[in-house]
Amino acid sequence: MWKALNAGNPRDPELEEQALVWIEDNLGEKIDRKTPYEEVLRDGIILCRLMNKLMPNCIKKIDTKGGGFALMQNIERFQTAARQWGVPQNEVFQTVALWEKKNIPQVTLCIHAIAREAQRHPEYTGPSLGPKMSEKQERHFSEEQLLEAKNTVSLQYGSNQGANQSGINMGKARSITSDQ
Repeated sequence: MWKALNAGNPRDPELEEQALVWIEDNLGEKIDRKTPYEEVLRDGIILCRLMNKLMPNCIKKIDTKGGGFALMQNIERFQTAARQWGVPQNEVFQTVALWEKKNIPQVTLCIHAIAREAQRHPEYTGPSLGPKMSEKQERHFSEEQLLEAKNTVSLQYGSNQGANQSGINMGKARSITSDQ
């Protein structure tokens, strides 16, 4: 899914729509679909409100007015909150990716990563987005089982039965000089 996003950064309208629906479901209000996706998110207000819904009061101040600098601070506050939520650094977009519309697929990746991380939070009861996260499945082996496994030869090691070098003809020796 994300391989397509990262190969030359093509945008995927379906993934963008899924992200908007997930945000709407969490905020409990509709997002204007007449406005382009990147413009809806560009000022960072909706993103900050989303994070405050997921982690109440994690963003104390959301600038709703002001110039570019004030609105870019919203994006930075969102990024900080996303990392606190558990989103890996490499899945959090850079401010210019959204503000200057340089890498919108990375913004979408980040929203999907937030949704994925939501599944790890027991206090989160909202909608899911994407596949269910796998859970740790520990295996416990007895000492007897571990000792028995040491004597097993894995097929990955290969075998010396059936294959040999008979029939291989070695031709003229390869020369690296030009006078043959």
